[in-house]
Amino acid sequence: MTRVPMQLSWEPILHAVPFPSNPYTVIASIEEGRFTFLNETKDLGEDIQWCPKNAGRLWIYNLHYFDYLQNLIEVNLEGAWQLLERWIAHNPPGTSDAWDSYPLSLRIVNWIQAFSSSPIGLEVQPVVMRSLYQQCLWLERWLEWHLLANHLFKNAKALVFAGLFFSGGDAHRWLKSGLKILHEQLEEQVLSDGGHFERSPMYHAMILKDCLDLFNGLKRPREGFDKEILASCIGLKEHLRRIVPEMGFFLAGMTHPDGKIALFNDAAHGIEPDFEHLEAYSQRVTGNALPKIPIGTTAFPDSGYFIMAKGSEDRLIVDAGPIGPDYQPGHSHCDTLSFELSLRGIRVVVDSGCYEYEDTPIRQYNRGNPGHNTVTVDGENQSEVWGSHRCARRAKPIYARMRSNGNKVLCFEGAHDGYRRLSGSPVHHRRVEWYPERIQIEDRVEGSGYHGIESRLHFNPSLDVDFDGKTATVTANGQRLLSVSWLGEGCMEKIYGWYCPEFGMKFKCVVLCVTHRCDLPFRGSWILSLHSH
Repeated sequence: MTRVPMQLSWEPILHAVPFPSNPYTVIASIEEGRFTFLNETKDLGEDIQWCPKNAGRLWIYNLHYFDYLQNLIEVNLEGAWQLLERWIAHNPPGTSDAWDSYPLSLRIVNWIQAFSSSPIGLEVQPVVMRSLYQQCLWLERWLEWHLLANHLFKNAKALVFAGLFFSGGDAHRWLKSGLKILHEQLEEQVLSDGGHFERSPMYHAMILKDCLDLFNGLKRPREGFDKEILASCIGLKEHLRRIVPEMGFFLAGMTHPDGKIALFNDAAHGIEPDFEHLEAYSQRVTGNALPKIPIGTTAFPDSGYFIMAKGSEDRLIVDAGPIGPDYQPGHSHCDTLSFELSLRGIRVVVDSGCYEYEDTPIRQYNRGNPGHNTVTVDGENQSEVWGSHRCARRAKPIYARMRSNGNKVLCFEGAHDGYRRLSGSPVHHRRVEWYPERIQIEDRVEGSGYHGIESRLHFNPSLDVDFDGKTATVTANGQRLLSVSWLGEGCMEKIYGWYCPEFGMKFKCVVLCVTHRCDLPFRGSWILSLHSH
């Protein structure tokens, strides 16, 4: 690895507005060595145990991200310097977890943003600057080409920030390399409908935040850059100016009336900034607000998400797209043709979410068919998810389309081939029709042979679900929202499942489940009768 020069030159990145800190950062007890990530607090002692034995890898990664640095500088500058020096002393180059490329990329950006957003940017101690420079050299050598997707995007963003922050030949090389990768990855990772190609609303919000950070940091490149670098910076900024509104529109569609994202495909609340935060940041940086979703139907056909909006408080979101890029399905769930529903601003039908990334039974529940509001055939997952981030054969959409009759009747139709691998080649078709007084979800399973069919609906645990053996009544604070019944073959029962809206957060929830065994074809419908205010 290239040696760190004896004399370093750096300058805070010129930015249009201060880089925002993570709104979910908890810093109240960091001075005493207590850190909270993923809804789990650990006391790491005064000297900080940087790789605690009783913590999962994602928790340890969060410790090394330093998302909390900017907040800490604002309230305790001396404590921030001490924490940085402790990290440097206890995490020499190559230390496992700390120097893995992903946390390394996030840490480089967080340090640079903190030093650039605060008035002490030119007063950073040399030991900290030498470590930061060394981290940039290390990252350059270990870019995550084996993982690609959001990991490579984060690597490239860090190289660009390093190249804008430092001076000299290394910085010039980092900037040139990072810009080249970002130009290529934006073309691949941001789809034509504005969605991120991993199909996770959480990772989409993350990449949108990265794009806004890059747009902010490219306000004015350092003097002395050659024409090629300057042209690349200008080109990237113009590309970002074009796609940020498209990405914002997609995020608006994937945001429920409660202001939080839908929970498909490894999405969780409390990790990435929500639409409100990103809209405010976008308006400050670009001068433009992000567009909102209209009443009626909105389709994101490349991403595979379809939105029905009856008003500002009523929204239904269907997932009918690919599970992710073919070469990186690590965040995929068995949620093809699953949906979420909000009424009167309240989440009613919910996805089970994402509790953790470790390979555990709850991880398999969240990823598998049981954790989603869709149909299961013969007890098999529609996509063969396994391990913590693996997927073998996967469901692919056959068709997906929307239509509407003004605002009176909204309709979605779609199908997938995930069960064609079974005998008789079953195919699941779903039609969702939203009438003024009811929502009807019709399922058809075409094919041949004798099969077991199961259909599930998860309900927000904050709601009351009373079941009399035929009909379930869903209420919120004593007010009836809807009644649920089943039309067709099979019997409905009330069971229990899990709702995990945030990492480390697990709630028992009511699941209405219909099961039936029959010769295909199969047909049945959920009838959600809506109660007026």
